[in-house]
Amino acid sequence: MDASPPLHVALLDGFALYRGGPDSALGELPHGVQRVVARLGLAGRSARTAVAGQLWPDVPEEHALGSLRSALWRLHKVAPGLVVASGGVLCLAAGVRVDVRELTEWARGVLDRRVPVDGVAAVPDIGLRGELLPGWYDDWVLLERERLRQLRIHALEALADRLISAGRFGEASQAAYAAAQAEPLRESAHRVVVRVHLAEGNVAEAMRAYHSFRLLLDAELGVAPTPQMDQLVGALRRVRTPAV
Repeated sequence: MDASPPLHVALLDGFALYRGGPDSALGELPHGVQRVVARLGLAGRSARTAVAGQLWPDVPEEHALGSLRSALWRLHKVAPGLVVASGGVLCLAAGVRVDVRELTEWARGVLDRRVPVDGVAAVPDIGLRGELLPGWYDDWVLLERERLRQLRIHALEALADRLISAGRFGEASQAAYAAAQAEPLRESAHRVVVRVHLAEGNVAEAMRAYHSFRLLLDAELGVAPTPQMDQLVGALRRVRTPAV
């Protein structure tokens, strides 16, 4: 029985392949080999012809398949067993961890109200990392990068709202500010920040968050916040206005 640590494919903040922890990287792989691993890590089980055609679209099919065979041979030298070939289908071996898959699983749990908030309240390290494969401009990477960006930010916002409802304001604040830091010009993230402060009764903090976002939006885009954000501020002002 193989008791060695599992292989881990990292695609967020750049490509890496290691066994066990990040300190056990398996070395730099040629870019063509990295692309094969990344493609399988993102897409799952795929036909050989589909992988070859997507990674080498500008050459005849036979040449593309030859390049794929070469990449798989090189990969086997470094990480034997990472890729499983069955007939005309390729996939990563069972037990191989992929950070993008783990991020997706966590985010879907956050967005699924049937999942108890206790099970998803802790934002994993992968939830705060940078973008998918920075510097890669393949169409299949660009599409997946945008999908993950949207999924992650929606998950952070939803988590903050769920934690507000649970009265866990400290954790809600962390998730809300993580969303705002990830997308500084995204108003919905800043609205969650304001809602956290409002729910906790910190009117001054909420007003400060609003004005900071307003200044940023004006400086970067020359526009004002939407009525939804202003309604939050209006509610805060009503709270501050003494009864006559």
